[in-house]
Amino acid sequence: MMDSLPQVFTHDDFPTQVRVYEVSARDGLQAESLTLPAEVRAQLISRLADSGLKSIEAGSFVSPQAVPQMADTRSVLDELDLDSDISYPVLVPNQRGLADAMSAGAKDIAVFVSVTEAFSRANLGDSLEVTTARNLDVAAAATSAGMRVRGYLSMVFGDPWEGPVDPQRVVTASHRLLESGCSSLSLGDTIGTATPGHVTAVLQALIDDGIPVESIALHTHNTYGQALANVYAALQLGVTEFDASAGGVGGCPFAGSATGNLATEDLLWMLDGLGISTGVNIRAVAETSQWLSQQLGKPLASATSAAIVNQ
Repeated sequence: MMDSLPQVFTHDDFPTQVRVYEVSARDGLQAESLTLPAEVRAQLISRLADSGLKSIEAGSFVSPQAVPQMADTRSVLDELDLDSDISYPVLVPNQRGLADAMSAGAKDIAVFVSVTEAFSRANLGDSLEVTTARNLDVAAAATSAGMRVRGYLSMVFGDPWEGPVDPQRVVTASHRLLESGCSSLSLGDTIGTATPGHVTAVLQALIDDGIPVESIALHTHNTYGQALANVYAALQLGVTEFDASAGGVGGCPFAGSATGNLATEDLLWMLDGLGISTGVNIRAVAETSQWLSQQLGKPLASATSAAIVNQ
C-alpha cells in the first residue's frame, strides 16, 4: 500500500490551484433514506472544515415534508461559526426559504434552475418559465441584501425524459443567472451521462458566448464512471471549481438513474497527482468519509477513502 500522495506530474495548461466545493452535507445527504440528526450533520461539516475545505454546503431551507433529510438546517447553522473564512452556503427554493436563511444568519445561498422543461415540472413542480423566474427573483433579492449567491443548473448534459440538451439552452440560462446576481454557476451533470467531449463542447459554448470561465464550476455524478474524466476535460479549459461529496454520498432524489456524486477524496487524489493545489488534507477527508459511512450504516462509493485509511 502507498503511504504517500501520488507522484506529481504537472501539466502546463492546467490551473495551479482549484477550489473544492463540498456538497455532502446537503446534496449528498438529501438523497439518503436515513435522516441524520442536526447535531450529526453539524459534526460532519465541522470535520470537513477541519480538513481545509473552504466551501461547504450546510443544508437547505426547503419544506421538511418534501426533503425531511434537510429539516432543522437552522440548528445546523447555529453550531457553525458563520463569521469565519469558511463559506457555508444553504440552498433556498423561494422567497420564504430566503427569509428563513437570512433569519438563521446565512451569508451565502444557492438557487437552482432546470435547463429542461420536464425536470422543472418533476423536480420543482411548475413550468420552466415559472420556476426560473422564481429563482432569479430570489437571487436578485439575496444579492441586494449583500449575500453571495451561487446558481445551480440542473440537467445541463442530458435529461432522462427529454434526452440531449442543446448547449445554447445552458448558455441562455447561465447569462440569466449571472444577470440576477449569481457570482458562480455550477453546471450539473444531474444524471451522470456526460463524457469529456460533451463537457468540452458545453464549456466552450459558454466561454465563446462571454461567460467568464472563472465563474464556472462543474458538478459531476459518476453514473457511467466518467466523473473524474469530465473534471480533467474541464481543467483543460481553465475551470477552477469542482463540486464533490465526501465518500461519494448522494445522487438525485428526483432523477432515479443518477448515482453518487464525485467523491471528494477521489477528486483530491487526482488533483494532487497533477500538482494542483487545493489546501485540503486528503487523509482527513478520507477519515471523515469512513466516519460518515458508519453514521449512515452502509459502505460509501469511494475506493480512495478505504485505501488511504487502511494503509
